[in-house]
Amino acid sequence: MRRIHEKAFNCEKELTLSVIGGKWKMIILWHLGKSGTKRFSELKALIPGITQKMLVNHLRELEEDQIVHREVYPVVPPKVEYSLTELGKSLMPVLDSMYEWGKNYMETVLKNQVERMESIQ
Repeated sequence: MRRIHEKAFNCEKELTLSVIGGKWKMIILWHLGKSGTKRFSELKALIPGITQKMLVNHLRELEEDQIVHREVYPVVPPKVEYSLTELGKSLMPVLDSMYEWGKNYMETVLKNQVERMESIQ
């Protein structure tokens, strides 16, 4: 169990990165925020590089941190769905900004690389 509330953080940014940091958490949040409630298998299919164990671990941590809601339906076979909480939804503007920044950065870097390659030839 992650007891994030027991850790000492130097600033709010450090806390935020502790909650949403890692290779896959922001991608999980992005998919839940953009396409809504998902079952585990749907998330796994949307994130092909993630292992089942890592997806389970990240979803558990996000649930513990009150960013993701896990709904279990009493049916056979078991049905579990994941969605963003209100707190999780409040992260979407941050993720949208990061997406736009990354898109602009990639376009700039690629443009500069092409220009450099052309000037060499």
